[in-house]
Amino acid sequence: MIRILREAESREEPVKDLCRRHDITEQTFYRWRNKFGGMDVAEA
Repeated sequence: MIRILREAESREEPVKDLCRRHDITEQTFYRWRNKFGGMDVAEA
């Protein structure tokens, strides 16, 4: 999950496409981002 959030930060790919590629909903992505967005992998 943290890896997907980091990938979203580093790419200019639309969130919609990123979510489709990782088979998650946009709602899930934004929930993860709100909850874990500032964390490192070790903190999650």
